[in-house]
Amino acid sequence: MNNKFMQKFIEIAGRIGSQRHLVAIRDGFVATMPLIIIGSLAVLINNFPAFGSFSIVDILNNIFGEGNWQTVGGSIWNATFAVIGLLISFTIAYNLAKSYEVDGLSAGLISIASYIMLVPVTEDFGLNMNWLGTQGLFVAIIVALIVTELFRLLIKANITIKMPEGVPEGVTRSFAALIPAMIILAFVGLFQAIVSVFVEISVFEVIFNLIQEPLQGLGNTLPAALVVAFLNHLLWFFGLHGTNIIGSVIEPVYLPLIEQNANLFQQGMSAFDVPNIVTKPFLDSFVFMGGSGTTLALLIAIFIVIRREKNHPYREVAKLSAPAGIFNINEPVIFGLPIVLNPVFLIPFIIVPVTLTIISYFALSWGLVPKTVAIVPWNIPPILSGYLVTGGSVKGIILQLVNLTVAILLYVPFVMAGVRAMKEKMGGQ
Repeated sequence: MNNKFMQKFIEIAGRIGSQRHLVAIRDGFVATMPLIIIGSLAVLINNFPAFGSFSIVDILNNIFGEGNWQTVGGSIWNATFAVIGLLISFTIAYNLAKSYEVDGLSAGLISIASYIMLVPVTEDFGLNMNWLGTQGLFVAIIVALIVTELFRLLIKANITIKMPEGVPEGVTRSFAALIPAMIILAFVGLFQAIVSVFVEISVFEVIFNLIQEPLQGLGNTLPAALVVAFLNHLLWFFGLHGTNIIGSVIEPVYLPLIEQNANLFQQGMSAFDVPNIVTKPFLDSFVFMGGSGTTLALLIAIFIVIRREKNHPYREVAKLSAPAGIFNINEPVIFGLPIVLNPVFLIPFIIVPVTLTIISYFALSWGLVPKTVAIVPWNIPPILSGYLVTGGSVKGIILQLVNLTVAILLYVPFVMAGVRAMKEKMGGQ
C-alpha cells in the first residue's frame, strides 16, 4: 500500500510539474529574474548603509549633488520592477506558445498589446504605472495564458494570411499573425468595454481585490510559509524538483510582497518597518541555505561526524558537493548521498527547513532582524546574501549563522544514524 501510494504521489506531482501552463508561468518568471535582481540591487545602492563615519551616500552627494546620482537607480527601478507585469505578459505567452510550437514572438507581442489595452488610463491619457508592476501580475498571467490559447487555436484553424514561397520568413510570420491578432485584440477591446460599462472599475482592480490581495495576505503568514517549506522538501525527497514545481504558484504571490518592501525601503522607510515578512528572499536566504533542505548544514554535519575516516562514502560525497553547496547548488548531495528516497534523511530534510522558517519568521516579526528588502541572485552564498537582502544589516548575517547552527545540530544525529546503518549493512555483507 505504501509503495502504491508513493508511486501515485510521484505520478501526480510529476504531472503537475510538467503541466505546460505552469511550466510557462515558471519559465516566464525565470526569464525576468535578471531584471528583477538588477532592480533590487539598484535599490540597495541607492540606500547603501554607512560604516561608522564612512558613508558612500554622503560622498556621492558631495560629488553629484544631493540625490542627483540616485536618479540612475530610480531609472533602473522604473525599467525593471515598475513594469514587471508588462514583461511577464510577454515572457509567459512566449514560453507557452513555444511549448505548442507556434510563433512565440507574435504571441508575446499580442499579449503585451492586450495587457496594455486593459491598463487604466490616467487623466492626462497616460498608462497608470500602478498596474504595470507587481499589482498587475495576476492580470498579466491570465492575459498571457488566454491570449496564447486563442492565438494557438486560430493558427491551428488556418485563420491566417498565407504568403507565397520566396517571401522572407519574418514577413511570413508577421502576416500569419495578422488576422489572429486582429480577432484577439477586438475581443479584448470588447471585453474592456463591457467591464467599463457594467463593473465601472478596471479588470486590474477586480482581479487584485478578488484574487491577488487575499493571496498576498495569506502568503505573508507563518502557516503559508510552513506549507511551502514542507511541500518543497517532500517533493524533493521523491526525486521531484520541488522548487520548480511550486515556483509557478508562489512567484505571483511572493514577488509583489518583496516589491512592496523594496519600494518602501527606496522611499526611506527602515527595513525593520516594511510590512511583509515572508518573501522569496526570506526563504532563499534564511531557510534554503546551500539549497533546499539547508544542505550546507548537512555537509558541515558530515565533516563534523566523520573526521577520521577520510574515505567514507558520506565524506567523499560531501567533499565533492561542498564547492557547489556554498553557492546553493545541492543536486550533488541530494542525488549523491542520496537524500532522495533515503528514509534516514527524510525527517531532518523536512524538519530542518520547517524549523528555520519558524525561527526566521519570529526573528523578523519581533524586530530582532530587519525584513527583506531586496532580491539577490539565488546562488549568492550565505552570509553575503543575509547582509544584502536585509538592506545591508549585520543582523541578517547573525540570523543566518544562528540558523546554520540549529540546522547542523539537527542534522548531526541523523548523519550518525546513517553512518551506523551503513556499517551494519556492510558488516552484514
